Amino acid sequence: MGKEKESHATAAKSIRAWAKEMDGEGLDAIVINTSGCGTTVKDYGHMFRSDALADDAARVSAIAMDVSELLMKLDMPEGEEKDTKVAYHAACSLQHGQQIKTFPKDLLKKAGFTVLEPADSHLCCGSAGTYNLMQPEISKQLKDRKVQTLEALTPDIISAKQHRLHDADRRWHRCSYRAHGRVAGLGDRRSAATGTDRTGKT
Repeated sequence: MGKEKESHATAAKSIRAWAKEMDGEGLDAIVINTSGCGTTVKDYGHMFRSDALADDAARVSAIAMDVSELLMKLDMPEGEEKDTKVAYHAACSLQHGQQIKTFPKDLLKKAGFTVLEPADSHLCCGSAGTYNLMQPEISKQLKDRKVQTLEALTPDIISAKQHRLHDADRRWHRCSYRAHGRVAGLGDRRSAATGTDRTGKT
């Protein structure tokens, strides 16, 4: 929205805080549960490439990961098969921004759910950061199409990876409200950023 200076100032505070932890007891990872934020943190190295924080920004980006990436690295037990159909909505910031396309679905399947994917799952939901504010008419068309493809699956639960996807309007809420409480582990109800130190503690 044109507030680059303010945005970079906020990012710089995060970089300094994480770099301090890395230089102290150490961090193995910076785990981020909201894919839009994760995409940005992974881009810090590029954002600050000409800045005095360039080295620290690059270090932060190098160990930033989506929560699904961390969970895929863990030896998690298989869940019992459940009579529950989960429609997985892939956030653009995750599948396109971070190129993470299968991990959330793999984790849901491992937990015992039947995973369904809507038609044209690679297409935008209509939010796209500030796109829904700058292009509301086109945004609404994209949103309506996304809701229709999800509803066509008649799922028990809709799992979405980006908080903003839950907040479009009342119809979107009716379609996705159950994802908050019934599908945990993909990041929606976890803290925004946690680190794993050298002892393996989180």
